[in-house]
Amino acid sequence: MSRARSVRSPRPLLGAATVVAAVATAGSLFLSLGLGLTPCRLCWYQRILMYPLVVVVGVAAIEERSGVARTVLPLSVFGLALAAYHSWLQVTQTTCSVGVVSCATVQYRLFGLLTIPNLSLLAFLLVTGIVAVASWRTRR
Repeated sequence: MSRARSVRSPRPLLGAATVVAAVATAGSLFLSLGLGLTPCRLCWYQRILMYPLVVVVGVAAIEERSGVARTVLPLSVFGLALAAYHSWLQVTQTTCSVGVVSCATVQYRLFGLLTIPNLSLLAFLLVTGIVAVASWRTRR
C-alpha cells in the first residue's frame, strides 16, 4: 500500500468512532445494569440510536468504507439533537411527564459535572465529527 493511500485510509478514524460508540454503549449498560439506574424515555431513544453505531461503524472500519457516513450521520445527528434537547430539559425543567422516570431528573453526574444526557451529547458529537472527517478526508 502506498503512503498516499495509507494517509487517506478511513480505518483509524472509523476505529476511533467505533471505540467512542462502544464506550457509550458500555457506559449506558453499566449505569442501568451496574448502578441500577432506570433510563427515561429520552435515554432509551438515545440508546436506540447509539447501539447500532458500534456495529455499523465497526464493520466500516474493518472494511475501510468511508461511505458509511451516509448511514451513520443520520443516526448520529438525530442522536446529537435528542441529547442536546435532553440536556436542555435537565437545565431548564424540574419535571417532564414523558415516562415513568422524569427526563428532567439528574440521576448521575460524572465528576460532579456531566449528566447522562451530557455524556450522550459528547459521544454523539464525537462520532458525528469523526465520521464526517473520515468521509471528507477520503474524498479529497
